[in-house]
Amino acid sequence: MCQTSRYINLFTDFGFKKIFGDPNNTDLLKSLLNDILHFEGERKIKEIIFKNGELLPDAPEERKAIIDLLCEDEKGDQFIVELQKVSQEHFQSRALYYSSFPIQQQGIKGGWNFELSPVYFVGLLNFEIDRFKNRPEYLHHGKIIDIYTKELMYDKLNMVYLEIPKLKKTKEELSSHLEWWIYVFQNLHQLQDIPKEIQSDVIKQTFDKAEFASLPKNEQENYHKNLKVYRDLLNSHEFAYKEGKEEGIEEGREEGEHKKAIEVVKLSITQGLNNQTIALITGLSMEEIEQIREP
Repeated sequence: MCQTSRYINLFTDFGFKKIFGDPNNTDLLKSLLNDILHFEGERKIKEIIFKNGELLPDAPEERKAIIDLLCEDEKGDQFIVELQKVSQEHFQSRALYYSSFPIQQQGIKGGWNFELSPVYFVGLLNFEIDRFKNRPEYLHHGKIIDIYTKELMYDKLNMVYLEIPKLKKTKEELSSHLEWWIYVFQNLHQLQDIPKEIQSDVIKQTFDKAEFASLPKNEQENYHKNLKVYRDLLNSHEFAYKEGKEEGIEEGREEGEHKKAIEVVKLSITQGLNNQTIALITGLSMEEIEQIREP
């Protein structure tokens, strides 16, 4: 097991949950969410409680959702925090589907008056969303608005996307605390030292927790296994995208995207992932995945 990087990669499941999914230290997650959502003063998140990320529907035959991080603040607001490593067909639809679970779970049997706490889906994306590719903004926050007047109709369902690769600044050009977070996501696994600008900032804790040499041996092994899955997923996605793009010229975008998804399914099967997880990654149905899995 050869480790050349001083710090772990935050785009791996292990790295992301090591830094942001620790119930004994929520300072980093609070900092990231407050920056993304522009929460300040009295609205600033002060406490975070983690909840079970496996959400089950009322009807057994319906598809469950497995969420990276599901948490609640001291006011009862609900936060779904998802790390999306590669682009996915129907990603925004999946985000909305996930958001429906904490909404439904707020229902109270009996004399409930349908008062809901706000729900925030926060997608940390390692890709650019097609509909936003021609826009310079890397942060998008959607609510339900009137399409004619553009006035806010309902503010308790929040869809928030952070396009991490879209920030293309050097360390010297960073202009906000959120941009420092994005920089750390992009570069942590390539850095050897903590930038002097954040040595007294809460972000420094990320470096302390992410140092590979300080991890217990079993966590080092788990990280390397996880890193291999992540790299294979990226390679498969890039290869399938190129093939799908070339074939898509003749066969159309939809079929090209489907071929890309099939290649990702095949790779995921070799990595031992179950059908449920593969379905969440690719957007394909359980039936399609089972057909691909059959010899």
